[in-house]
Amino acid sequence: MIPKAIIAVFVLVISVNSAKAQRQDSLAMDFRDIPEIDLRRKDVKDPKKATILSALIPGAGQVYNGMAWKVPLIYGGFATNIFFIDFNNRRYLALREGLFQLDRGETNNFPNLNRVGLVRQVNFWRRNRDLNYFLFIGIYALNIIDAHVDAHLSSFDVSEDLTFRLEPVYENLWAGNNMIGLSLKINF
Repeated sequence: MIPKAIIAVFVLVISVNSAKAQRQDSLAMDFRDIPEIDLRRKDVKDPKKATILSALIPGAGQVYNGMAWKVPLIYGGFATNIFFIDFNNRRYLALREGLFQLDRGETNNFPNLNRVGLVRQVNFWRRNRDLNYFLFIGIYALNIIDAHVDAHLSSFDVSEDLTFRLEPVYENLWAGNNMIGLSLKINF
């Protein structure tokens, strides 16, 4: 009787395990037939893509983010900066040439400046030109940072019903004192 009971339990366990395996196979096939559903919002931008686009072509990240109105500002900044680099460089080269002419004993285009004045002017215009190079790099970096931040902020939901309310506040403090004041509450 015991061997029959052991065989019956063994057959029962095997049949339950095979039934579970068949059921899992049928469930697995069902999941493979279901199409993928993308639950991400379509208007949320990828910050990495916006950063790379803006690094490759200044302004492309802003266009990707839907902020195309910023592109003329970026290129206007670049154009203005290039103008000042050229202007400062021309003044620097003219004054440097005048300094070289003065050192060679020739007459220069700046007769009212002595050597100290020419050296000061050469250093001034060179410094301005070099600072404009750094400003150019800063405009380029600001373009990239702006595209990255705009892409991050695209996922925030800003609804139309933002309200501010001032309400009086009265609180009991643990030391037995009371506090009276105003509270600014923002509802969104």
